[in-house]
Amino acid sequence: FSATLEGPGIAQFSKDILVNPESLTVDPSRKEKAKIHQWYHLADDVQHKYQILKHILTEQAESAIVFVKTRERLQQLKDRLAADQINVVWLQGEMPQDKRNEAMSRFKSGEIKILLATDVAARGIDVEDISHVINFDMPRTSDVYLHRIGRTGRAGAKGTAISIVEAHDFAMLSRIARYIKEVIKPRVIEELRPKHKAPSIKKPKKSRLAKAKKAAKKSGKAKKKKGRGKNITSRKQDG
Repeated sequence: FSATLEGPGIAQFSKDILVNPESLTVDPSRKEKAKIHQWYHLADDVQHKYQILKHILTEQAESAIVFVKTRERLQQLKDRLAADQINVVWLQGEMPQDKRNEAMSRFKSGEIKILLATDVAARGIDVEDISHVINFDMPRTSDVYLHRIGRTGRAGAKGTAISIVEAHDFAMLSRIARYIKEVIKPRVIEELRPKHKAPSIKKPKKSRLAKAKKAAKKSGKAKKKKGRGKNITSRKQDG
């Protein structure tokens, strides 16, 4: 399977073995990101996070990838979901290839609707018709967030990306919002309403290009208005 490699280790490795390497960064188009609805749910603690996740998986998602940060977290979540009779398959690092193939086959066929995965194990996944990507744990970096949510909204379909966050996750959520230049808004499940108020997320700053376009648009409108005023004055004088 194919994989996207990232991180400081890979960058240093490429410098050591390549001559004058060039780095290319591809930013997903706004059209592609617009197909993915993004929001977050605030949780008071890990137990609350799990209850929100359980509600989404049983009441909202048709098919979902749930991302976690470690193999230990994956094992805990897998066991908890199994205890609640929610069937899942999972991918984790150092997983035998035959086990990985079996998990992916069951997920792709629709036999199992939920896939748990760590970021490393999820590299190379290409499955259509994934309705939801759920960040049970926030990613380490903003570009990893983009890689994650890119698993939904494929082949012209719309998708949903949900982050279940605690208060300490808001610094990363703010960085992601700035990186993707979009506002990630909160949502609340009424029966699982959080006790605490969410910290504020700084709105992403507009790029210089966007500001320049807005200024040019205003200037153009002002010139048109001024031109219409001159024409009216001219007609009055002619009359």
